[in-house]
Amino acid sequence: MTTVPAFRARKGAGPPLVVLTAYDAATTAWGEAAGVDALLVGDSLGMVVLGYASTLPVTMDEMLHHARAVGRRRKDALLVADLPWLSYHLGPRDAIVNAARFVREAGADAVKLEGGAKRLEVVRALVDAEIPVMGHLGLTPQSVLAMGGYKVQGRGGEQADALAADARALAGAGVFSLVLEGVPAGLAARITSDVPVPTIGIGAGRHCDGQVLVWHDILGFEAPGHRRPKFVRAYAELERDAATAIEQFCSDVRAGSFPSSAETYHMTDRMAEALGLYGATGVGEPELTQ
Repeated sequence: MTTVPAFRARKGAGPPLVVLTAYDAATTAWGEAAGVDALLVGDSLGMVVLGYASTLPVTMDEMLHHARAVGRRRKDALLVADLPWLSYHLGPRDAIVNAARFVREAGADAVKLEGGAKRLEVVRALVDAEIPVMGHLGLTPQSVLAMGGYKVQGRGGEQADALAADARALAGAGVFSLVLEGVPAGLAARITSDVPVPTIGIGAGRHCDGQVLVWHDILGFEAPGHRRPKFVRAYAELERDAATAIEQFCSDVRAGSFPSSAETYHMTDRMAEALGLYGATGVGEPELTQ
C-alpha cells in the first residue's frame, strides 16, 4: 500500500505521480486496477455527483458517505479526502475533529484543505495530531465567491510571488504534498522547484511532480451547466455512449424486444401446467418451456 512517506519520497524520483478522484467503490476499483498512486475523494463530487452548482454546499456527512465507499474498496493507493467548506475554517479544533472522522470512519490516510498563509495554524494543528495534510493553492474552488468565478490565478507578478510564498509556508508547516490548480505553467514549475514536497498539478502544466484529474472529466462526462476546462483531456466519451445505450434500452422496451426469450427465466412444461399458467401468460406455451 502506498503510504504518506512513500508518496512524499517520490519528489523528484521516478515517474510523475498519478492521482485520480474517486467517489464510490466502482471508481476506486477501476482506478486501482489502472495503477494510480493516490485516490482523492474530492469535494468536486458536489458538482459531478450531487448536482450542486459549486463545491460550497457539500457537507461533512456527504463527504464521509462517499469516502467510506472508497475506503471499503481501496487496497493499495493512498487515500486522501477533501475537507469541505467550513469544516476547517473556524479553527484547529473543528479541523482536527472533522479530519479525524475521515481517518476513523473511512480509513483515509490524509486530508486535503485549500488556502495558503491563513491556513497555517490549522495545518500545524493537524500535523501535530498526526493527520497528514495535502495543501491546495491557486484556483481554490471553495474560494469561488471571493475570486469572482473559476479564474486562473498567479498571472500577475505580485499574485505569483504571493502564491510561491504560500507554497513555501505550507511546506514549512508540514504538508506532505501540494495541489496546484489553475496556475500558469511557469509559476507551477517555480513552486515545484522551491518546495521539498511533491506538487500535483491540475491545470498547472507538465512540470509538476504529478497530475490529478476528475474521474468524470477523464471519461468524457460533463457536469450540467459547466464547460469542460481547457486543461482536461478526455480519454473517452462515455456521456455520449451512456446516452445512446439508455435511448436504445428505452426503444427496445417500448418495442417489446426486451427482454427476449434468451434473457428470460423459464419454467418446465410440468411446472407451468401445475400452476395453471398455460394460456394465461399472453406469450404462449413455448415461452414457458426451458
